Amino acid sequence: MKKRFAIVPGDGIGVDVTREAVKTLEAASRRGGFELELEHFELNADRYLETGVTIPPGTHDRFREFDAVYMGAFGDPRVPDSAHARDILLGTRFELDLYINLRPIRCISDRLCPLRDFRAKDIDFTVFRENTEGMYVGMGGIFKKGTPDEVAVQEDVNTRKGVERVIRAAFEYAKAQGKTRVTMADKSNAMRFGHDLWLRCFREVAEEFQGIEAQHLYIDAMAMELIRNPAEFQVIVTCNLFGDIVTDLGAQLQGGLGMAASGNIRPDGTSMFEPVHGSAPPLAGKDKANPFGAVLTAAMMLEHTGLTDAAGWLEQAVAQCLESGTCTEDVGGKLGTAATGDALAALVQGQ
Repeated sequence: MKKRFAIVPGDGIGVDVTREAVKTLEAASRRGGFELELEHFELNADRYLETGVTIPPGTHDRFREFDAVYMGAFGDPRVPDSAHARDILLGTRFELDLYINLRPIRCISDRLCPLRDFRAKDIDFTVFRENTEGMYVGMGGIFKKGTPDEVAVQEDVNTRKGVERVIRAAFEYAKAQGKTRVTMADKSNAMRFGHDLWLRCFREVAEEFQGIEAQHLYIDAMAMELIRNPAEFQVIVTCNLFGDIVTDLGAQLQGGLGMAASGNIRPDGTSMFEPVHGSAPPLAGKDKANPFGAVLTAAMMLEHTGLTDAAGWLEQAVAQCLESGTCTEDVGGKLGTAATGDALAALVQGQ
């Protein structure tokens, strides 16, 4: 078996943690006996500042040739408007029509759980965030900018096709995983048009999945419930903006952004995977970044491309390192990024 992955380390600590994720992928390849072909793409702030090009023409077509794309992190203070990050990351989501942002929210260790009276086992749910519509499509504009009469308009774009397909994906996932509840969050009591579409689609699709409870919450109520009792949630589906917020809240429930993984999924095409932390420029190159989220993201990529056993090896390695304290300072250890990655790779390879 051969797998081809495009690797885009990006900026800042994206370079540091991607290097460690690649170590674990290569270790899994050696243990599992599958061939791994990795092609690195230099898409980052350095290239943009040198050439003025954010992402060269034809790059997205190249990405479609791979089994999956792995991206690190983007953002650089030398590019204050984040033009390159927006074109590379959001552009790839839109161009490849990666309409599902899939975020597993699982706490691996009791000592990472931030909530009193809850344990790691109580935090285990998955978020389906619509990834190609909503507030992030960039429709709108500014009139009379910088004047007292300035007007800024940002459009919230929701289509029947876009809303229905992500809701259906959430129900199909719940059915396949033996889950009994799907929760949809919107703000249809205030955003009457676009989010009325969400509510109607949710109720209609739910009728096709008898035996799965369809729970509706307004997003503010969901935010409260996620803190009050995260154990009640199994599968969440919501729009692009609310999903962005809810999943970062979820990341804190699992131990911080350094532990969080994500996939940008198109079920019938090439998908893209990325840890969800930022590029953290002050930490770049200082051997301090936590690589666990990057490695768990690599595990998601392996599972998505059919290498379920290999994905499990990476997940087990992260759990073992956390249990033994073989980790970076942010999660209770004393190691640097590279040493943590070495320990993970050794465990993955079975040494």
